[in-house]
Amino acid sequence: MRAILAIDQGTTNSKAVLVSEKGEIVGRGSAPVGITYPKPGWVEQDPRRLYASVCEAIDACLKAAPDVIVEAVAISNQRESVTAWDAETGEALGPVVSWQCRRTAQDCERLIVEGHLDRVQALTGLPLDPMFPGSKFRWLLDRMPAGRSVRMGTVDSWLVHCLTGGRRHACDASNAARSQLYDLQEQRWSKELGEIFGVDIALLPEVLDSSADFGRTQGLPGVPDGTPIMAAIGDSHAALFGHGAFKPGDGKVTFGTGSSIMTTLPRFIPPRNGVTTTVAWRLRGKPTFAFEGNILVCAASLPWMAGILGLSDVAALVELAASAEPGGPGFVPAFVGLGAPYWHSDARALFSQINFNTTRAQMARSVTDSIAFQVHDVIAAMRAQSGGELGALYVDGGPSQNRFLMQCVSNLIEHPVIQCEAPEASALGAAYLAGLSLGLWSDLHVIAELPRSSHIIDPEPVDRAVLLNTWNDALARSTSRETMANDE
Repeated sequence: MRAILAIDQGTTNSKAVLVSEKGEIVGRGSAPVGITYPKPGWVEQDPRRLYASVCEAIDACLKAAPDVIVEAVAISNQRESVTAWDAETGEALGPVVSWQCRRTAQDCERLIVEGHLDRVQALTGLPLDPMFPGSKFRWLLDRMPAGRSVRMGTVDSWLVHCLTGGRRHACDASNAARSQLYDLQEQRWSKELGEIFGVDIALLPEVLDSSADFGRTQGLPGVPDGTPIMAAIGDSHAALFGHGAFKPGDGKVTFGTGSSIMTTLPRFIPPRNGVTTTVAWRLRGKPTFAFEGNILVCAASLPWMAGILGLSDVAALVELAASAEPGGPGFVPAFVGLGAPYWHSDARALFSQINFNTTRAQMARSVTDSIAFQVHDVIAAMRAQSGGELGALYVDGGPSQNRFLMQCVSNLIEHPVIQCEAPEASALGAAYLAGLSLGLWSDLHVIAELPRSSHIIDPEPVDRAVLLNTWNDALARSTSRETMANDE
């Protein structure tokens, strides 16, 4: 059997899956990446370990399906995380500065004070926030060893470099669109943005379509040298593509360490209301645009709370939360500030409205509910801006497999969610794009018709007004100047 090897390089794990010509997953493998927190608010990874985890995941995947012949490689990757390396030796020259990292918050504030916010948003669709890479690239450049020939890029470009033995320096348009150095409407690196952030755009990779020839493998264990790399795309974009969310208004929510909510647009619409505009994917030189809201902390709060309550694992936490009625205390998971639609770097994680009658189950419920509340706020901002109807809404990622968590989301947004049984939506999306390059699937209609196993969760009636009042009270406390002053 011939198949596409799809890499899904995430924040906590690297995964690899083999996707057959029928769109079926015939092999899986995964490996942990590792993540460090050298200072409060700083989050980084070792680029060498990141690539090693990709190789380990591929090895496990190929061993699970020893008779499969790899026809091509596809990449989906964590976005807004960036690194730098030596163009001549390939040596990593800095950490992978994570999308979660807040180390450049003061740099972003300075750029706002200098009056760059509106121009940056107009060109990139992104706010001036340390989540996005513009200021991170500058941070890395300030720490480069003297005399080195430097290359810089998002994680897909680092993987392309490693997979091709250093022969290619390329990324795709979806990843470029998240770099904060890319002009969305012109579809090119922007010299003006480079000057704003202090980054030489000549160091950045060539930007290709999401379905394109990214080079040939060289020295990848288990995969013959010369195997083509035929797709690269950011993981959230890949998930949207993998679900077949091709109609304007269709969307998806990816639940992971953080959460990405995307809805497909009929055209470019400038961002407002705290959501961003991005390139969903680019095919034959034509971009498809999408709204996106990035939640910084989603499922990452679950193991933390399980540990606080002395529970064995996240499953035990969710079971405890499900035993409590909604409407208890509020919880805001602002461990690293708040992303969309609030964009508040200085917000603080907190519980609110706790009293002597508060139970362990209610505390657990407040943490699980915080996932649904954040999704609600992003969806509300998208609805207000687009003026169109929300279409099919797919959910993916590990937490999406839990019926209780997804029912809470559906209830709050008052819209059905489509629970997909295959959690590898990002890998599938990357594989479908590679299949387009290879001619395995002729067009988007054929991909949309590929078999998918899913379950629709319809909303149930709840007292949304009461629940949202509790959430909004907690949110106000989390972002209040008085709270921040007391913390200092």
